[in-house]
Amino acid sequence: MKIAIIGYGKMGHEVEQAALARQHEIIVTIDNAQEWQERIEQLKQADVAIDFSQPDQVVANIHRCFDLHIPIVVGTTAWQAHFDEIRMRCLNESQSLFHAPNFSIGMNIMFLLNKQLARFAEQYGYQLSLAETHHIHKLDKPSGTAVKLANDILSVNHDYDHWSIDAPTDHTLYINVTRIGEVNGIHSVVADSEADRLTLTHEAYNRKGFAFGAIAAAEFLLGKTGCYSMEDLMGNIFSDPK
Repeated sequence: MKIAIIGYGKMGHEVEQAALARQHEIIVTIDNAQEWQERIEQLKQADVAIDFSQPDQVVANIHRCFDLHIPIVVGTTAWQAHFDEIRMRCLNESQSLFHAPNFSIGMNIMFLLNKQLARFAEQYGYQLSLAETHHIHKLDKPSGTAVKLANDILSVNHDYDHWSIDAPTDHTLYINVTRIGEVNGIHSVVADSEADRLTLTHEAYNRKGFAFGAIAAAEFLLGKTGCYSMEDLMGNIFSDPK
């Protein structure tokens, strides 16, 4: 594939290495407004774009790719307030969008386990909480991954009606957020009872897992129209059990 990388920071460079390892070609990188103007003709030649930019840029980037009918894989988070608008344009215009709060295969296994834990926690009286730790450069709090974990819990566990990063209260699912050093990402879901504690934790050692998942998503998206996520990529293994 001919790939455009939008957002050429640490994740963009990692995506580049993952793409080259799978014999794909990086035909353009775009990292600022000036490069959008200077490199638009190169972008038009791309089979797919992969966005790991910034939360305040990603929505405009998606629209620009839609304007050019370029399929786009979005790894940037904290834009979900605009998701319905983006999804409607994608479907109405037969565009191609792949979005995920986290492209790590391991993290997506944890998403499945998290929902099962949340169901059992309600049934057997366990109290749930979340914790996430990232590097000091991460802008959104909590992370998009933590938000998905929390929303998935709310969807199946009726002990909670919302989540918060502030001090926990009744019916509030608490997310403890930490920004320190150069941590790539640690997410934990804790279930506490009077008798014991159960913890699910995913720790990213580096960015390779995210980059591999993004390339796999780009390969999956090629030739398709519509709005897709990691559940589509990874198939029935992530379907809720009957």
